[in-house]
Amino acid sequence: MRVLIYSHDSFGLGHLRRCRRIAHALVGARKDLTALIISGSPIIGSFDFRARVDFVRVPGVVKLRNGNYTPLNLLIDIEQTLELRASIIQHTAMAFAPDVFIVDKEPLGLGGEVERALRRLKRRGTRLILGLREVMDSPERLRAEWARKRVMPALESLYDEIWIYGPDGFHDPLEGLDVPAAVREKLVFTGFQRTHAPSERVGPSEPPTAEPYVLITPGGGGDGADLIDWVLSAYEADPAIPLAPVFLLGPFMAAEDREGFGARVQALGRGVTLEFEAAPEYLIAGARAVVCMGGYNTFCEVLSFDKPALMVPRTEPREEQRVRAERAAALGLADLRVPEDDRGPETMARALRGLAWRRPPSAVLPDGWLDGLDILCRRVAGEPDGDMAAADLTTPVADQPVSEALAASPAVVGRGGP
Repeated sequence: MRVLIYSHDSFGLGHLRRCRRIAHALVGARKDLTALIISGSPIIGSFDFRARVDFVRVPGVVKLRNGNYTPLNLLIDIEQTLELRASIIQHTAMAFAPDVFIVDKEPLGLGGEVERALRRLKRRGTRLILGLREVMDSPERLRAEWARKRVMPALESLYDEIWIYGPDGFHDPLEGLDVPAAVREKLVFTGFQRTHAPSERVGPSEPPTAEPYVLITPGGGGDGADLIDWVLSAYEADPAIPLAPVFLLGPFMAAEDREGFGARVQALGRGVTLEFEAAPEYLIAGARAVVCMGGYNTFCEVLSFDKPALMVPRTEPREEQRVRAERAAALGLADLRVPEDDRGPETMARALRGLAWRRPPSAVLPDGWLDGLDILCRRVAGEPDGDMAAADLTTPVADQPVSEALAASPAVVGRGGP
């Protein structure tokens, strides 16, 4: 069986990490299954992949804060870049001839770049699946975006199934939209995706600090400087906060911000800053608590490793993180600080102190909410092969210098203390 996966890649790491996790789960469930990921992520080569999983990298693009896109490296305009990407995607799809094509997040791809491949594969009888986060955006923003892109007709005519990567009781990403009955019938709520720390590790394996620690992670880091600054300011104002800070800055954080935060942590004399970790499960598993922005993957990891969490969501360019964080807080799964809160260091210091005593998510997490990978594997591959049902779905990660791929695994930027 062949599965092709399109990874929407315009900002951060979330889409790639989710698609990689799905691919690993699928090949772990069936011996004769192979998966190919299409992505424009500039750091996809920094990740290791299981046997029978590979990737095709298309020219990268980046989403600006105003919502527009621009080529990541090529000196051509965005229209030419999208046409080039669409051509590579179409030729890859025809040559690979997948039995199943899973499209992540963008129903027609960035700028419609997947539509031609979808229509040709539809004529071939390929099973077409759209995968959506359990939170996409506010209903108002998503309604306007999908109307502009003419998404609903595509959902009705092209896709066989629409997977929602969350449980039915958490959030409906299409709530507030006028969804035709024919589209509603295609929805499958899979549940959140349980994650595990890889069974083997390539590279440094010692804990980042000898003290019990709280992990502060803004995901890819491109818009995470405000969060890091706020938490670091809290430690500067209250150095006796019970848990030591470990800052995972992300490969897309601006170099000047990384250097500044590293210097401040060194001056603090406590904690450590890491630039990138391709397998953050190690750091989350070892942490006593987590501070995050509320992206999908980190939230799944918080639930999987059962860590008390403080979510500090962004609201631009999407309200996804805020909607998820507010819902999680309402269910008692995490604490919440929103941009309108008092941004003083004392406010964050109180929240960090509270994390040391907060109950874990398992105290209120309903049964089955972390079965997402099991459910989607059964829908694609059937019941797992007998000797693969308990397979480790992750792999070790090799080190790679940041200068070569915008990433390291891990790269220490600054460390407090001796």
